[in-house]
Amino acid sequence: MTNAQSPDLLHAYIVEDNPMLCESLVGTLEELTGVKVLGTTGAESRALAWLHEHPRDWQVLVVDLFLRSGSGLHLVEHLPPRGPWQKVVVFSNYVNATVRKRCAQLGVDAVFDKSTEIDALVDYCARQCFLQSAAGPAAYGLGPGGRASGSPLASTSRLAPLAGMAFRPAGLQPADLAVPPGT
Repeated sequence: MTNAQSPDLLHAYIVEDNPMLCESLVGTLEELTGVKVLGTTGAESRALAWLHEHPRDWQVLVVDLFLRSGSGLHLVEHLPPRGPWQKVVVFSNYVNATVRKRCAQLGVDAVFDKSTEIDALVDYCARQCFLQSAAGPAAYGLGPGGRASGSPLASTSRLAPLAGMAFRPAGLQPADLAVPPGT
C-alpha cells in the first residue's frame, strides 16, 4: 500500500472481463461502500501476477468465473496464501448449486449471481468495510499509517463479537461495539 491509500477504506481488486460491467462495479462499490478499487483485469494470469506482487495490499478480491483469458475458478485455486482478513468473492452469471459447492471447497468467502445479487454484493462489501473499521487496521494486516505490515496481527477474538451481527451502518460507530477487557 502506498501512503496515499487510506486505512479507512477496504481495498479491492476486481477480476472481470466485461469492461462496462467492471467500470460500473467499480463505481458502485466506491460510491456506495467504503471500498477503494486498487486495480482490475479480465485475465487470470494478470490477476495472479498482481496478487503475488501485492500479497497484503487487498482485503477483497472480486472474481468472475469466465474471463477473457483463463478461469476464475482456476485463479482461486492458485491464489497465493492470504490472511484471514482477505476475502475472496465470486461474482458471476453462472451461479448454481454446483458452482457454490466448488467455491466453498476452494475457500471462497461468498458467491453472488450478477443477475440477481448485486445488492447482496454491495451489502457484503459494506459489511466488510464496517468490520474492518471496528476491528482496526492491525486486525487487517495493516501497520502504522495503513501500510501493509510484514506480519498481520489478525485477532479473531476481537472480531468474534461482531461475527453474528447484522450490518447496521446508520448511527452505529465502531466504538459502540467495543468489548470491555476481560469479557
